[in-house]
Amino acid sequence: MIKPGGTIGILGGGQLGRMMAMSAAQLGYHCITYSPERDSVAAEVCSDFFCNKWDDRAALAAFAQKCDVITWEFENVPVAPLQPIKDQIFPHPRALETAQDRLAEKRFVEKLGGTPAAFATIDSHADLITAVDRIGAPGILKTRRDGYDGKGQWRVDSSRDAEGLRLPDTATIYEGFVEFFAEFSVILVRGQDGEVRFWDSAENLHEDGVLAASTLPASTRIQEQVEPARKLAASVAQALNYVGVLTCEFFATHEGPIFNEMAPRVHNSGHWSIEGAATSQFENHIRAICGLPLGDTATIAPHVAMRNIIGKEAKTAQDMLAEPNMHLHLYGKRHARDGRKMGHATKLVWDAE
Repeated sequence: MIKPGGTIGILGGGQLGRMMAMSAAQLGYHCITYSPERDSVAAEVCSDFFCNKWDDRAALAAFAQKCDVITWEFENVPVAPLQPIKDQIFPHPRALETAQDRLAEKRFVEKLGGTPAAFATIDSHADLITAVDRIGAPGILKTRRDGYDGKGQWRVDSSRDAEGLRLPDTATIYEGFVEFFAEFSVILVRGQDGEVRFWDSAENLHEDGVLAASTLPASTRIQEQVEPARKLAASVAQALNYVGVLTCEFFATHEGPIFNEMAPRVHNSGHWSIEGAATSQFENHIRAICGLPLGDTATIAPHVAMRNIIGKEAKTAQDMLAEPNMHLHLYGKRHARDGRKMGHATKLVWDAE
């Protein structure tokens, strides 16, 4: 167990690290962050900042020397440089290895009994044409690594589209479209002793490949699919000997939940838990990696709605504070680019407003 006054290292400098560090401070911990980008909103609330490249092993070693435990807030942290310090890291970097490659992730989930969308690995144009013929169109060509929030993805509507598509200079995977009526997340926390707790699953709305809003309670049709989805997510956590918060995203279909992807970290669709749950995802992640008892994950309001503040919406976001029971979180980012997550707002509804 890490005692109060201990130091938590955070790999990555974004808003998830920022909110993690704020929860850690409430529990009496200091945080330091490591990121190649100088412009770090996490660093603003941490006691120290290592601005070094991921492959700078000397800097990583110096960083680790100052930490009692290390975690990450960004799933694209390169795994190889972490090997010398892996014993300090929760979750174990094997979770990164699994989640960073879409092909490896889908095969891993299939072995655990999960059902992902139909997929095929693509190494050439011939592979893509074959995949479209076998799986069908429309579908999505995705990079196996590094894509998120709709990046690194190309829609394929027909074989003709596939023939004219210029493949990126990186490994890719083709996924068939899934006919679904809703999207939802299963977010769990697993302690060092193997205890697992779940938050209620929110119904997620995406716009242009980016999460726009999460609402609770989810529809009855989603709630009917949460239990098998939780079973799979718990199996993923168990197989990885995972410690911390883990997120699995699902499509709700007439055939049951279809696995979309996993995020080995705290997740945007769980931001509502800061005000809407007895213990937030950020606090429980800190509890787990520090060896503390896990907190209650119960939802504390009848209705909870979280929406992201994207791009220039941040300029007028404070106007939302005029609404009752509204909680605003701005991440301190300086440049409000289109599609960039600048903050989020969560509203708790206690009656039938």
